[in-house]
Amino acid sequence: MNWSTLLSAKRYGYEHRDNKQPDEARSEFQRDYDRLIFSSPFRRLQNKTQVFPLPGSIFVHNRLTHSLEVASVGRSLGRIFYNKIKAQQPSIDKEAPFLQDIGDIVTAACLAHDLGNPAFGHSGESAISRYFTDGEGQKYEAQVTPEEWADLTHFEGNANALRILTHQYNGKETGGFGLTYSTLAAIVKYPCPSQYGHEKGELHRKKYGFFCPEQETFKKLAEELGLQKDPQVTGVYKRHPLVYLVEAADDICYNIMDVEDAHRLGILSYPETEQLLLPLSNDNQLQSRLRNIGDLDSRVSLLRAKAISTLIMECSEVFLNKQAPILAGEYNKPLMDGLPDSLLAALKAITRESVQRIYNARSVVQIEVAGYKVMNGLLEEFIPAYLNNQSSYDKKLVAMMPAQFYTNASHTYDKILAVLDFVSGMTDLYAVELFRTIKGISFPSL
Repeated sequence: MNWSTLLSAKRYGYEHRDNKQPDEARSEFQRDYDRLIFSSPFRRLQNKTQVFPLPGSIFVHNRLTHSLEVASVGRSLGRIFYNKIKAQQPSIDKEAPFLQDIGDIVTAACLAHDLGNPAFGHSGESAISRYFTDGEGQKYEAQVTPEEWADLTHFEGNANALRILTHQYNGKETGGFGLTYSTLAAIVKYPCPSQYGHEKGELHRKKYGFFCPEQETFKKLAEELGLQKDPQVTGVYKRHPLVYLVEAADDICYNIMDVEDAHRLGILSYPETEQLLLPLSNDNQLQSRLRNIGDLDSRVSLLRAKAISTLIMECSEVFLNKQAPILAGEYNKPLMDGLPDSLLAALKAITRESVQRIYNARSVVQIEVAGYKVMNGLLEEFIPAYLNNQSSYDKKLVAMMPAQFYTNASHTYDKILAVLDFVSGMTDLYAVELFRTIKGISFPSL
């Protein structure tokens, strides 16, 4: 793979339009960022759980603030890489004119990376999958293909993000958001269909990147950008290189910001927080600075900033040094795995503490359990109603779905996916309110 083809300003769904404007104030990739910022799916992230339940008196991160922070880190990673490669190869802009825009491409992709995640964090994904594996949805297996069943039983937020950005919903324009090919490819962390996304062995894939309807969409992106095909499996591709920067930005933020949130909530004491974050700082003067700060939250903020700065610089160095195997499709691990041993040891300590103390905190477990009940309850009502749409009750339920989620398709899978489009897009609060209403637990006020 090479940068001259990997970076393209061509817009999905608008390939034959001339997007250039004589008084252009923004690059095509900055326009991607702006389209995302002003979009409804992005705004809804402010009311979707990241890890901890949505805040009361104490603010913690939600999906929107997380995405903004990931975008900030991603911009730095992209710009640092460009500055370094420009210094090594002064003529690189002639070979790959869009290389100077890498920071903007990565920023936009980071902003979009969580768009497909349903309410209640990762438990929302699990709840949707379990409806089909363990719940009433099991009965639909005989009505869909094995590939479609793999989509439903392993519902994936990554694949859902690509669908949101490219699918033509009822009454909407073609092309979805009309983003550039490079931005779209940079969010596909696992460029394979669902039937290969959970295999063990040589592929080492944990998830997948696109549902069945978007398989041709990704193929179109891959062919335009020159992504390498996996020689072992048909329909599977090597990652776009910028995926590594998006992934690193996400990894940096959730590792560090979850610790800061845990301190704010009193799950971790200040000494415990300092012990976790201080080894990630390369600043020899940091401890003396910390002693001069009386406010503990401000101390943690400084520790967080230093840790993120260190990881940005180190990950950008790994990306630069591993550029050749990444472009050859031979680098098969996150950039974070290539960090120096001292930093890896510090990150492993954070992971151990996060699993024991943060992700199993009482409030986190409670929201996961509640999320299972709410998401499963919504699917139990809406999927049979939309598939049958015969009784008066079915018709009333279907009428509660916005028209953009309707489909003219007759196949069971397409109809189920239409309901999943509706349910997965809900915010936490809307999902709870709708669940309570349709179950008769509460009544809407006039």
